[in-house]
Formats: sequence, structure tokens, C-alpha cells
Amino acid sequence: MNLPDPRNRDILVHVNGKLVPRAEARVSVFDSSVQGGDAVWEGLRVYRGRIAALDAHLQRLQNSAKALAFASVPSSKEICDAIFSTLDANGMRDETHIRLTLTRGEKITSGMNPRFNQSGCCLIVLAEWKPPVYSDAGIRVITASTRRNTPQCLDSKIHHNNLLNNILAAIEANVAGVDSAIMLDIDGFVAETNDTNLFIVRDGQVLTPYADACLPGLTRRMVLDICADEGITAAECRLSITEIYCADEVFTSGTMGELTPILEADGRVIGNGKSGAMTRRLQKLHREYAYEHGTALPPS
Repeated sequence: MNLPDPRNRDILVHVNGKLVPRAEARVSVFDSSVQGGDAVWEGLRVYRGRIAALDAHLQRLQNSAKALAFASVPSSKEICDAIFSTLDANGMRDETHIRLTLTRGEKITSGMNPRFNQSGCCLIVLAEWKPPVYSDAGIRVITASTRRNTPQCLDSKIHHNNLLNNILAAIEANVAGVDSAIMLDIDGFVAETNDTNLFIVRDGQVLTPYADACLPGLTRRMVLDICADEGITAAECRLSITEIYCADEVFTSGTMGELTPILEADGRVIGNGKSGAMTRRLQKLHREYAYEHGTALPPS
């Protein structure tokens, strides 16, 4: 097994109240996540002993579970205890990404009906040594033919585990030999990429699509808050793919990738083909903001 970081070979994973070695971390074949992708999740990042936007992540997880009518959802304290104990057991206080998953739980028989779920939720805390997935130097993207879910069908504000829509777009990016794929909404306007929110910079303004057919990401929210604090004009609006091509700068935002410049989209060079001044400024400000506003881990 050729791991990106060999330290992850021996990690302990929290699964439904127990810390178990990586090789033993599993859920039942009757779990709702296996039966129908029936689960919700969050991605969190640890910065020098602090978890960025922890309270907001927990609130979104619980809101998503409520929207899906989960029963016996664990409290914020219970989830925090699981997170803190997992990090402590692995000696992780920096350069760590946490995949937090809450499934509807185990079913008494196979099938998609939630009536078969009678044992309550299953909480999984998977913490790994993991730097941001994209380089600060920038990425190349294409526009996917796969459209982002419309809220008429499946509301993206539910942070659910049914990610086939995004995975299909990621396959298109892989086939094209690029890093990621821009996804349009059902009306043909830009929504997000297959794994991040998206911003453009035009004439000194920072613009991002409305959070209608995309998740209103917490890193996205940080960028908008930072812009407000720094006196940078920022707004949500409809953006066409042409506006991506012709922008001065384009960058993505997300917990997994932080802020990443897009250098090329569908073969069009963005700006001068390098990371722009606004993107570099916001990258620095975001890392400071994420740490300063983060929740401190208990002493180890």
C-alpha cells in the first residue's frame, strides 16, 4: 500500500464510539452509508493546535442530519469528544485533515427505507496527516458536461454523502488530464468545481456564484468575511463560463484545498497564467484567519 503519507499507515480511527486501527476501521454491510449513500459529512482542518470553524462545521453536520430526518443525532459535545480523542490518540495537532461522517446507522434488513434504521446514527472520525490537496502554484480545469444538482432535485445545502454527481465530473477531469472540473447549474451558470467553491477577481472585485446549486462552503464564507474586514469589494452573483475565461484571476476555496489559483480553464489562460496578487493576498489572510478564529485543542 503506497500511501501519500506513510504516517497514516498506523492511524487510529473513531468508529461508533471505539478507536480502532486503520485496518479494522469499518461499518456493517447493513449501514445506511453502504446501502444508499445515506450519510452526511464534514471536512475539517487542524492549524497548529486549532480546528478551523469547528462550531460552524458541527452546526452544518447537525443541520444536514436534521434535514434528512436522522434519529438520535449526537450532540456537539459528543462529536467534539470523539474528534479530540482521535486527534490525541494519533498525536495530531497540525497538518491534519479530518473527515467527519455521520451515517443514519445500521439497518435491520437491506433496503433504502429509513424505517429499517432502528439503532441510531453511526459517527466516524477519520483524521489523516494531509496537506492541502492542491498546490499554491495553481491548477488547470475543464468545464464538465455533468451539471450540478438543482435544489429541485437534491439540495446542495444538505452536505450529504451521495457524491456521484461530483464524481462523474471528476472522471471528466481525469480523462481530460486536468486537476478539477467546473460544474454548471441547470441554467448554464457556474456553480462550483467538483470539490470546491469558486471565485473570480475582476477589476479589483471578488465575485462568487450564488449558493443555489452549490454548497455554501465555510472556507467560502471565510473569504467573504475577510474581504469585508479588509475593505475588499466582494459579492455573490451569477457568473457565466465566459466570465471565468476573461477574469483577471480565478481561485477555488475549500477545506481540502484551502485557496488555489486556477491558471487555465478549457484551454483558456486565466490572466497572465500565474497566481494573481489578490489570490496570494487572500491565501495569506485565510491561513491567518483560520488559525486565529479556530477552536483550540485540549492540552495533550
